[in-house]
Amino acid sequence: MLSRFALLAALLLASPVAAREARVPEVSGVRVFSHGMVSAADPRAAEAGAEMLRAGGSATDAAIATMLALTVVEPQSSGIGGGGFYVTSDAAGRVETIDGRETAPAAATSQWFTINGRVMTFSEAVPGGTSVGVPGSIALAAKAHAEHGRLPWARLFGPAIRMAGQGFTVTARLNTALAVSKRSAAFAKGRALFYTVAGEPLPIGARVRIPALARTLRDIARRGPKAFYGGRNAAAIVGAVSTAPRNPAAMTAGDLVAYRAKDRPPVCGAYRGYRICGMGPPSSGATTVFATLKQLERFDLAALGKDSPVAWHLLGESLRLAYADRARWLADGDFVSVPLSGLTDPAYLTSRSALIDPAKTLALATAGTPPGAAALLNPDPAPQPEHGTSHFVAIDRTGNSVSYTSTIESAFGSGLVVGGYYLNNELTDFDMAGEQGGRPVANRVEGGKRPRSSMSPTLVFAPDGKLRLAIGAAGGATIPAQVAKAIIGVIDWQLSAQQAIALPVLLGSRDALIVERGSTLEAMIPALRRLGHDRVSVEGMPLKANAVEAIGGDLVGAADPRSEGRAISE
Repeated sequence: MLSRFALLAALLLASPVAAREARVPEVSGVRVFSHGMVSAADPRAAEAGAEMLRAGGSATDAAIATMLALTVVEPQSSGIGGGGFYVTSDAAGRVETIDGRETAPAAATSQWFTINGRVMTFSEAVPGGTSVGVPGSIALAAKAHAEHGRLPWARLFGPAIRMAGQGFTVTARLNTALAVSKRSAAFAKGRALFYTVAGEPLPIGARVRIPALARTLRDIARRGPKAFYGGRNAAAIVGAVSTAPRNPAAMTAGDLVAYRAKDRPPVCGAYRGYRICGMGPPSSGATTVFATLKQLERFDLAALGKDSPVAWHLLGESLRLAYADRARWLADGDFVSVPLSGLTDPAYLTSRSALIDPAKTLALATAGTPPGAAALLNPDPAPQPEHGTSHFVAIDRTGNSVSYTSTIESAFGSGLVVGGYYLNNELTDFDMAGEQGGRPVANRVEGGKRPRSSMSPTLVFAPDGKLRLAIGAAGGATIPAQVAKAIIGVIDWQLSAQQAIALPVLLGSRDALIVERGSTLEAMIPALRRLGHDRVSVEGMPLKANAVEAIGGDLVGAADPRSEGRAISE
């Protein structure tokens, strides 16, 4: 049986990072970079985004085209059946964020995952209708395009429609995902897409055409978001969820019509003179990444270096504290009072940092009480398996940047297929028990609510105010740890973004550490134990980060060597 973070090695294939060498930028005019660039988890999706840049499109146009293409070529991870978070800035460093997270149907209550008086397990809840949230990807894309797009809406769909209609090849990663995931073939429509008549996953190199998806995309391209949230597509989503062979659930056409992507205030803070900006609630990404960094600011990580067990011990301790606060306080701010300013308050984080000792381990990492905290409780459940997310970055030559994470939650989401794409299982990101110890859980299920997320699309600005790094990752609860580690690699250890992404990943829990299997951290386990980490486990993790860094007028792409990702210049 796979562990909660395990992913077969064949899923994590190395791939080169392609980045055209940049020239010296123009001194005058609007050009900031000599070329725009896109980094994504699949080179075909990155190329779709780069195609928009070559056509004169903005970073937002490129990011949307990338998301649409990933719907086709990376169906296990993201796409129009799910949702996402979008963080953008212009050349002056003005940051905006859009929340395209899925919502629970209006009929949902805190008992949504209770059957016969018993709370369902994760594996029971995922397949079928109960886990499906109202998708947000198309609404997010439409809002972002209206605010920051340059090309016509329909133009962004061209690459995805071509690949769905004319065909694309099965990669090693998709083939292995099909072999490993039970949900990819849980229901007949999924089996018809990616399996032979004998029930075997399509082999590597097999060409797949999905005419239904091409029709869906063509309709949305022509008629806009109303083609997704109304009419035939909406009826198909409602039908699939409400009559699912497993866990049918009460979703209505009204749930889809009512969906809105929302502008949210970005969460920004300072770390060693750099400005770190990300996505606020319902994402836990920005607060967790920033807390991890800020709690480490008093330590000289640069002097310790990337090969120091003490440096990794400090990172582990900071992650443990940040994740404890994440578990207790983060949820959808439209429904609960999230102490956002308290969680990012430098004085509060200084008090949390004081709990970190470079010579020993905190016995139990528990949540603090940030200023403004209300009497709500979140349990601290074990992180659930999650291989259904993708991150991508786009920067155009005029200096606009987008860091965008898109997800359907677990691999192949709920297993339900509508219009040639998989529907998400995002509602299992809620805490399934509505209360604990007689108190309501902040991240409980409620109608119209958005589940807490780990997604951490992030922009980093240098002390001079200019963009330094656009980054994000996939991999469930590991996402904030991946992003924080990479930022430390770039800022403290002076690594390239590619080198920083390639660094191993360590994850902290209340009373234990998890280190990445096959990494250099395994050799540090004895040293970590001498520092007091009695419980250290080694696990495979679903790691998949993408980034683009700005060095003067040059853009340099980065993609996780554990993935098939690639960065491509326009």
